Amino acid sequence: MTTPHDDAAPVATGVPGLDYILSGGYAANRSHLIEGRPGSGKTTLALQFLLDGARLGERCLYITLSESRRELLTVADRHGWSLDGIEVFELVPPELSLDPSQQQSLVHSSDLELGETVRMAIAEIDRIKPQRVVVDSLSEIRLLSQGSLRFRRQVLALRSFLLIHDATALLLDDLTVEHDDLNLHSLCHAVVRLEQLAPLYGGERRRLRVIKMRGTAFRGGFHDFVIRRGGLEVFPRLIAAEHGHSFPDEKLGSGIVGFDALLGGGLDRGTSTMLLGPSGVGKSSSALAFVMTALHQGDRALILSFDETSGILKRRAKGLGMDIEPFCESGLLRIEQIDPAEISPGELTAMVRDAVERQDVRIVVIDSLTGYHNAMPEEQYLELQMHEILTYLNQQGVTTLLILAQHGLIGQMSSSIDLTYLSDSIVLFRFFEAAGGLRRAVSVVKKRVGAHEAAIRELRIDSSGLRVGDPLSAFRGVLTGVPTYVGDDGQLMADRDGDERE
Repeated sequence: MTTPHDDAAPVATGVPGLDYILSGGYAANRSHLIEGRPGSGKTTLALQFLLDGARLGERCLYITLSESRRELLTVADRHGWSLDGIEVFELVPPELSLDPSQQQSLVHSSDLELGETVRMAIAEIDRIKPQRVVVDSLSEIRLLSQGSLRFRRQVLALRSFLLIHDATALLLDDLTVEHDDLNLHSLCHAVVRLEQLAPLYGGERRRLRVIKMRGTAFRGGFHDFVIRRGGLEVFPRLIAAEHGHSFPDEKLGSGIVGFDALLGGGLDRGTSTMLLGPSGVGKSSSALAFVMTALHQGDRALILSFDETSGILKRRAKGLGMDIEPFCESGLLRIEQIDPAEISPGELTAMVRDAVERQDVRIVVIDSLTGYHNAMPEEQYLELQMHEILTYLNQQGVTTLLILAQHGLIGQMSSSIDLTYLSDSIVLFRFFEAAGGLRRAVSVVKKRVGAHEAAIRELRIDSSGLRVGDPLSAFRGVLTGVPTYVGDDGQLMADRDGDERE
């Protein structure tokens, strides 16, 4: 007999991310509505629920009105699952059966068809007395009902029977009606909706939302998920306020004297810094300098590379005297090559969280925000998501470097997105002309924590690596995007070998 303490207690869903969203899982001895269009992942989610129960030795029943046992076995096999321990009951309404003995030759009453179908389901539940039940799907019962009132009565009867028998049930609905049938929402203890979105380019995006769950402080909003071999993987939406963490007050230097002087000694731990400038000005190379310092200190680092392959990144770093290959082999450095067309924002956030919480990563580089922007299916929410990620990383004591390429090489600069207000520090890079040549300048225009130089220094990139010179005072028009150096050429840095690289 179920005690009041155990009644409606959390039951694991078989999907860890969904357990987190539901504050522990489904409610025991209650019926839950899982709704979504065909192909959204309902059957896979339901099978994971039953497989988890079978693993715990519970009696599990899958009642299918839409897919045959053969089709379910195929789905399970492609995920590498065995349905041993799960009873699969194929429920074929008499009217839909091709067996002449089951068809009504004299009376074609929809009442008889519907009643017989529900009675067959109830009889199977009574025979097996399962602890976990899946009914797939309610759409067939809706079609036989030929009316919302009769449909509601039959679902109510089924739900009441499941409640009496202390079964935790998932009722699947594929939303084949033109309008949402809210009758089901009021009958069920919880409602979870799965959605599949098709962007103009790239792979489909899937997300879920918990519409209701009685008596539970679930995590609302949309949460991304993917379907891979092995089932659904859900990525709960990040709520930074839930991840506070204390950490020591430290600085991370670049190993370049002039650069660290600009930043007042380096980057403070638990802050985010944006490297802003045109393409090819040295933003990524400067970020690598900070990563190398962290790696030599024994800290772990993560580089999310949207714009270049890991192979090119390693070769470019080695050409600057920063060989990162040994750190990749040792596991201190993790480079994730990101395809914006194939990854969802939630999966990207989960990747960052995994690196920080499981691998103790201390420095994260996002190269670049433009690529991250392209990974967002709804661009207007980029700022909100970046705010959560940066706040989370700051609270974890992670040093974050954000690289943002501005449009154009010379002249007035602009960006497709403006996240400067989210960054604790902003390092500005510019090309400038002097002595008949094209050179690079770097300056710090914002730093929330501690003092920084207001000067502009020259940045040189060659086969010897990165160098930052002394402050150059004779600049004109820096903020216009076309800085011009009008001072003494003797203050400029000499090119050691004439070989400059980004």
